[in-house]
Amino acid sequence: MHVGMALIFQGRRDGVDDRAVWANELRLGDLAEPLGFESIWGVEHHFTDYTMCPDVLQYLTYFAARTKTIQLGSMVVVLPWHDPMRVAEQISMLDHMSDGRFILGMGRGLGRVEFEGFGRNQEESRAYFTEAAQMLLAGLESGVCEFDGQLVKQIRREIRPRPFKSFRGRTYAAAVSPESSAIMAKLGIGLLIIPQKPWEAVEKELTDYRRVYREVNGTEAPAPINAGWVICDEDEGRAREMAVKHIGGYWRTVIDHYEFRGEHLQSMKGYESYREIQARVNAPGGDEAMVEFFLSLQIWGTPEQCYEKILQCTQRCGADSFNAVFSYGEMDYAYAERNMRTFAKHVLPELKAYRRVETLAAE
Repeated sequence: MHVGMALIFQGRRDGVDDRAVWANELRLGDLAEPLGFESIWGVEHHFTDYTMCPDVLQYLTYFAARTKTIQLGSMVVVLPWHDPMRVAEQISMLDHMSDGRFILGMGRGLGRVEFEGFGRNQEESRAYFTEAAQMLLAGLESGVCEFDGQLVKQIRREIRPRPFKSFRGRTYAAAVSPESSAIMAKLGIGLLIIPQKPWEAVEKELTDYRRVYREVNGTEAPAPINAGWVICDEDEGRAREMAVKHIGGYWRTVIDHYEFRGEHLQSMKGYESYREIQARVNAPGGDEAMVEFFLSLQIWGTPEQCYEKILQCTQRCGADSFNAVFSYGEMDYAYAERNMRTFAKHVLPELKAYRRVETLAAE
């Protein structure tokens, strides 16, 4: 199993300013390669302290220069907030500077504060994402971008420096809704799974995605990448305490950032699958019920428990990769580093051994 880690730059710690958040998160990132993680990932968000990484490709370029072998993944570049021609150029530059270590992850976005901040029509996000992704993926293979869609217009222009390595097999998209999963299958790209819905629903959507992928591409879909928020502590009681405090606290920031306590998603075109989440949050006792539900999807406990939970999640969805988030919410950085080191010492070697056994069995 491939195991990566992600930094999200949450600015929710009392008395810790943005400068200190960035210094501490980058310090944790410097530990990723020496501790044995195989990839480092970043997210894209704007305008609030929910996460403070507005340019995930620039962030990954920093780590491209500070590392030798670790892969670099975007989780994700939100295409409706960008000119796709510029994204194509940035991706090609990063791939050159990292000697082909970049993993492309794309998405369409959900936060109303971000769409409004960029003056973008959120109800057009699915159509814009689909057109931008079509142009981007074709351009990265051919070295030339051009598109004449309803929303994306691009006259023929070369990407320079030219892409030197195919992005097939290393391109993924975050898909939460069934409609988005079908779009990803038709585009021929893999899925990033960020657990936030019942596994039964995820399994059904994956079945549909794989069926469409086979029909359109004539081959089996790539294994998805699974992500999770982690608390790895050798003391079981403390692990539960920290999970409730910090993973639960993180989920409350999700509720705030995406305005799940509001009603706007009930009528927003293209976001129908989020209506149930918003309704559940707004129901009596919904906040606490959703915190417990989110906790049930994440990875927390002793090293042995974390290992078992990761295997259960990856086996349920057929994933062959796991991305861990170790620092988030109001967690102090001393504990975040301890969390990461405990996982790296006790869980990471076991997951790598599991991967080797699976590989040998396949041979």
